[in-house]
Amino acid sequence: MKRMRTACLVAGLAVLGIAASGCMTVASPAGGAIWMDVKGPIDAGERVGDKMGKACANSIAGVFATGDASIATAASNGGITKIDSVDHHSTNKVIFGQFCTIVRGS
Repeated sequence: MKRMRTACLVAGLAVLGIAASGCMTVASPAGGAIWMDVKGPIDAGERVGDKMGKACANSIAGVFATGDASIATAASNGGITKIDSVDHHSTNKVIFGQFCTIVRGS
């Protein structure tokens, strides 16, 4: 019984150590283990549209992830039917990570 508790404690500490290390699974052109706030391009057309739509996915401790950061959802959120450019915005703040797709168009 004592051996089982010790194994659970070691496993728990290992998971906590990984979670606290800032190892987010958020894509970015530049990474930051503890703090990151980076914008970057995905695709660009000939112009930047008048409307903007955004869709995001979130990660907690690199273990739990949820959301819809698809281009289609970002376009729908902005009322965009013709996409001119697509960018992203990645953030990592200690254990919370976020990846947002930003669509511009008309």
